[in-house]
Amino acid sequence: MCRIAGFWDFSFRDSYSLEETIIAMRDTLSHGGPDDAGLYLDEALPLAFGHRRLAILDLSPLGHQPMEFENLVITYNGEVYNFREIRKELESFGYKFLSNSDTEVILKAFHRWGYSAVHKFRGMFAFAIWDKEKRELILCRDRIGVKPLYYYYKNGLFMFASELKAFHRHPKFEKEIDPIGLSLYLQYGYIPAPYTIFKNTFKLKAGHFLIVKSTGEVEEFPYWSIENFFEEGRAKRESWLRKGEDELAQELEDILTESFKLRLVSDVPVGMFLSGGIDSSTVCALLAKEGIKLKTFTIGFYEKEYNEAEYAKKVANYLGTDHTELYCTPKEALEIIPKLPEIYDEPFGDSSAIPTFLVSKLAKSQVKVSLSADGGDEQFCGYSRYWLISKRIRKLSKLPLNGILSKILDLIHPDLALKLYNALKPILPKYTNFRDKYIKLRNVLRAKTATEQYDLAVSYFLEEDLETLGLSSGKRLTDFVSLNSFDFQNLMMLIDLKTYLPDDILVKVDRATMAVALEGREPFLDHRIVEWTSRLPVEFKYKNGVSKYLLRKVLYKYVPRELVDRPKQGFGVPIYEWFKGDLKELYKVYLDEGRIRSAGIFNAKEVKALLDGYLSDRGINHNKLWLLFVFELWRERWV
Repeated sequence: MCRIAGFWDFSFRDSYSLEETIIAMRDTLSHGGPDDAGLYLDEALPLAFGHRRLAILDLSPLGHQPMEFENLVITYNGEVYNFREIRKELESFGYKFLSNSDTEVILKAFHRWGYSAVHKFRGMFAFAIWDKEKRELILCRDRIGVKPLYYYYKNGLFMFASELKAFHRHPKFEKEIDPIGLSLYLQYGYIPAPYTIFKNTFKLKAGHFLIVKSTGEVEEFPYWSIENFFEEGRAKRESWLRKGEDELAQELEDILTESFKLRLVSDVPVGMFLSGGIDSSTVCALLAKEGIKLKTFTIGFYEKEYNEAEYAKKVANYLGTDHTELYCTPKEALEIIPKLPEIYDEPFGDSSAIPTFLVSKLAKSQVKVSLSADGGDEQFCGYSRYWLISKRIRKLSKLPLNGILSKILDLIHPDLALKLYNALKPILPKYTNFRDKYIKLRNVLRAKTATEQYDLAVSYFLEEDLETLGLSSGKRLTDFVSLNSFDFQNLMMLIDLKTYLPDDILVKVDRATMAVALEGREPFLDHRIVEWTSRLPVEFKYKNGVSKYLLRKVLYKYVPRELVDRPKQGFGVPIYEWFKGDLKELYKVYLDEGRIRSAGIFNAKEVKALLDGYLSDRGINHNKLWLLFVFELWRERWV
């Protein structure tokens, strides 16, 4: 795995050094590729490729990039795990190979089959290919969006890179905050593709090609779409339902085992992030069944309600892994927080980025590659919101006075509702953010569709919140998905597979691992698994109140259910507790009214009201403060 960057300047006027610029762009990414560096430069165009290498396959200099073959030049980030199989096929056509790298296989596969070569690749990848004959620049990103790829296009300058920070080293990059990207960040805590925090700057969508022609014209098109497999599952639903659970569980076990083993292809040691939950335990269990003993790594917290380390240790002991754990304190978190803008070079509000970085650093001390069991929740109905929202919608639909209740709540101001709640707190459920929950409830009762309900459930700043900050919202998560008429639980999983998974979860893992030169691999995200689970009827994912029903059926063959059966915890972080205590002063500094007013982005009085409300326990959702704080950290570094 590596880092890539490049540009094609159609309006070049000898105003800067081409070589110095591509080297500067490339070397901002050295953290993710410390083992080697290379460049390709065509000064006549001018076009430049840069590459930083993290050597995992073929550690020799023969894997150096950018790599050339006849009319093609490639710079590539990722792993194609089945490269040996593709290589044999190419050799049957007379191709010769100089290295044992997957880079050379991708390059020659593209030479042989063109765009259709991508359908042979199993893995995670983002690459750029320069075709000297056609004079076309080709960008490609893997089907699920595991590996990142950004691009910028303005005033004749086209750039691409694995991370936004590379663009800042080009003298013609204009960094202007995109209000759509900013609003999306505050709504969801991340920015869904194709948007970014800057104008004229985009994420290449998962499963897409982008072609830049010599005329300057840009064409983007998909080569794979997950919606197709949900559609296929709906069309063949009855045939799936006729299969027995045991038959389906065996099918699932077979495809999981093959895909998990494939992700062990490496010339360096491989480890595993282990939480002790269903997904990571399944990866460890199925590999242990094959006689593969992994090194496993876990981060714990001293705050019991956030701590998964005890569960992970029990699973590790049962499966006989070589286990290492590290407990995180507020002091250690404080040391990581200033690094977040450098690691995540656009605003990124998932606070579990902190322990993800720490567990990556822990793993890197012993291995160079680590498996991470992301994607199980989105494929097997793992998040509680998938069934809780469905139940809520059914209950609300049965309320005869739903509309009247909504109007009554509209008459009760949130501050009055909070006073009533505080008066009755001893006999009511405990909430630190009751005021915001009350406002969200009013919106839920107004919502006209199930998708509106889901969008509200996963939003932090609602539309009215954004307006008080001086921003507007023009996008919802449903805008990023072809909705069709899927049942609601499938629709929620589809939305997350297209947005939350690639643009939050996978961004978090990619940046955290690359920051310490560790390759992160996602065994649940082999496209063959995702295609199979997308066809699988939801009845086998959530049944009798049990999530991940079929996946559990596989796991229980190898791990006692009492070791893994517990309420889903997630990789949570005690942000509320930390910032009410040891880290409170950080909020006061970065969300200071004068500082916010000077920046001119947000309504400073509203930010002050949010901070005061949070510090005085007036029911403010602490995630709002965290998102604003992270943005201000980012702005200080990059704007």
